[in-house]
Amino acid sequence: MYHTMTIAGVKRDLPLCPVTDELQIAAFVIFGDVELTCASARALLEKAPEFDYMITAEAKGIPLIHEMARQSGRNTYILARKGPKLYMRDVLDVAVRSITTAKEQHLYLDGEDAAKMKGKRILIVDDVISTGESLLAIERLVEAAGGIVAGRMAILAEGEAQKRDDIIYLERLPVFDGQGNIL
Repeated sequence: MYHTMTIAGVKRDLPLCPVTDELQIAAFVIFGDVELTCASARALLEKAPEFDYMITAEAKGIPLIHEMARQSGRNTYILARKGPKLYMRDVLDVAVRSITTAKEQHLYLDGEDAAKMKGKRILIVDDVISTGESLLAIERLVEAAGGIVAGRMAILAEGEAQKRDDIIYLERLPVFDGQGNIL
C-alpha cells in the first residue's frame, strides 16, 4: 500500500509501514532523492524566518539541511549526532524518543558547535515532525548552548504535529489505520 502526494511540486508514492496493528505511517525518505531534496529545500527557504545557523538531527535531515545551506549561500550548519564522536569536546547530551525508533536515544552536540550558537538565532530543520520528541530534544540542545530558537521547519507534519502553530512545514502527512485508511 502507498500514499501518493505532491511535495514542493514533486509527486511521490510513499509506502505505508506498520507501527502497530492499528497504525501505519507513510515512509518518507529523502536519501538519494535529489529532485525532492532540492525542491523541498528551496520551498522551505522561501518560508524561513531570519536565522544565523541551522541545526538538524542525524540522519534523515542531513541531505535537506545541506541543500538548504547550499541554496542559501551559507557555509555552515550544525548537526546533533546520535552518538558522541572522538573529536567532540565538551559534549551536550539530551534524551529523545521517536515514533520511528524502538528505544530511547540520545542526541549529542559538540561543544564547538554549541559555542557558535550562543546568542544566535537557530533554525531547527527536519524532514518530518510527528510526535515532536526529536524537535524537543534539539530545542533543549539549542537552549543548553545559549541559542535562540528562531523557527522550527520540516518538509512534512505528521499526525498531531499538523495542529501545532509553531511549526512551518510544506505538506500534511496523514497517519493510517491498519487497513491503510487515513485516520
